Amino acid sequence: MSIDEKLTSLGLTLPAPPKPVASYVPAVLAGDLLYLSGILPFRDGQVVVTGKLGQDVTVERGAEAARLALLNALAVVKQELGSLDRVQRIVRVVGHVASASGFVQQPAVINGASDLLVQLFGEAGRHARVALGAAELPLHAAIELELLVQVRP
Repeated sequence: MSIDEKLTSLGLTLPAPPKPVASYVPAVLAGDLLYLSGILPFRDGQVVVTGKLGQDVTVERGAEAARLALLNALAVVKQELGSLDRVQRIVRVVGHVASASGFVQQPAVINGASDLLVQLFGEAGRHARVALGAAELPLHAAIELELLVQVRP
């Protein structure tokens, strides 16, 4: 089953790839590695989950934001590669979580993205990961994701 078919079977569709909000490109392919810039939880060009975890945003809502940011990231991957089936492996995910003082559940928030990657890519979706707390993120987003993807030729 293709990754697009898996998305459909989960009731998910990829959004249009988000446009950069500053002076950078969405992704850079270097050899067989695709490096994605930070991706926010956009829907229709707007960040839909804003605020700080542990203050304005629940862990569950943060995990939803991570999942939405991942769908945006996969839209960028598809735009860059032509097909998600060219993904050989998800190498690394870095999750930045806007966190209130004392909030320490960043890993549970980023699981929203990690769990979906495993659903879609199976063992190739298991990845190294960092889940960090941040004082503030661009556009007041609750989370921001970075991905490193190994690409099939």
